[in-house]
Amino acid sequence: MLTSRINFINFKKKINKKISFQTLSLLKQENNQVIGSLSKNYQNNYNIKLLKKFKSIKNFRIIGMGGSILGAETIYNFLKKKIKKKFHFVDNLSPKLKKEKKKIANLVISKSGNTIETIVNANILIKKNDKNIFITENKKNYLNVLAKKLKAEIVHHNNFIGGRYSVLSEVGMLPAELMGLKCENFRQYNSLIKNKKFVNELINNVSSTLYFIKKKKFNSIIINYDSQSDSLFKWYQQLIAESLGKKSKGLLPIVSSMPKDNHSVMQLYLDGFKNNFYTFFYTHEKKTNKINSNKILNSLKILKNKNLSEIIYAQKKATENVFKRKKIPFRSFEIKKRDEKTLGELFVFFILETILLGKCLKLNPYDQPAVELIKKETKKQLISIR
Repeated sequence: MLTSRINFINFKKKINKKISFQTLSLLKQENNQVIGSLSKNYQNNYNIKLLKKFKSIKNFRIIGMGGSILGAETIYNFLKKKIKKKFHFVDNLSPKLKKEKKKIANLVISKSGNTIETIVNANILIKKNDKNIFITENKKNYLNVLAKKLKAEIVHHNNFIGGRYSVLSEVGMLPAELMGLKCENFRQYNSLIKNKKFVNELINNVSSTLYFIKKKKFNSIIINYDSQSDSLFKWYQQLIAESLGKKSKGLLPIVSSMPKDNHSVMQLYLDGFKNNFYTFFYTHEKKTNKINSNKILNSLKILKNKNLSEIIYAQKKATENVFKRKKIPFRSFEIKKRDEKTLGELFVFFILETILLGKCLKLNPYDQPAVELIKKETKKQLISIR
């Protein structure tokens, strides 16, 4: 068990945990502002007055790229049943962007304020009388200038927090509060870092991953049995890939949607190359559709009186059992309660895991130098178009 809300089975490997423990100890001693943003002591750069201005609005559109939007999208999809307002996410360029006819508020997010895709989408979608909030750094950039021109609300994005680590800062928490959720419920770092079981599992997990990397297992594959967590693993995918993919090192995070992928890539996972390790993810649901037993033929009577959650869970356990028999390395998360605290615990676990892996691999987990090359090259290409 990771916490009272998350059942967790860790990788079954006997490894040396000394390096990971030493790194965690150093991390605690550092004045690390990124980790500070996970804490209950973190001060948001917005206030209740701003929330009240937008309280009556039922439809929101969030425009951003990568870490600027994936955290909010994760929160919305994971907790959708609790949220009464509608949120639309624009996180890519598309030739067929739809303009909303009904009243909508826009939340435009970019740390640099100069992200081309975000600027283009905002240009196309924002209408004259829309209400707007811009989250960007407190310096001269395109979005700051545009926000002032539109007389929009401006919330400052702290320059010490990169997009992929920003989910528990203004970038994720302002959208969460506009959804009607409480940001303090997400910030679980203070209690988790004092929880010996959590810390031990975190260290064991990081040590196991370092062992896999040493053995040239570079593919980290998510076996996801919860469709409401698809966005969570898009967020995780960026977190791992962008933080660790440098100096010819890194992990390739691949997300599989289950049980659909039993019928496509599972054959490869079970009998193909052996440079993978796996994460199973499942959320227990109380109310799901039930099989109509009257329509089930006797040849499949095992399905009678079952609901969808039971069937999916049986498939998950069956797959884990086959992995065990084949000695394929995996860890497993089972979510017992779908709420803000659980999601906050997952955010903290995955962020700390990533930072510790970066430190142990002697990488800077906070930068992304290669991505900046593409941004510069794109500008050159645009200049060349007449």
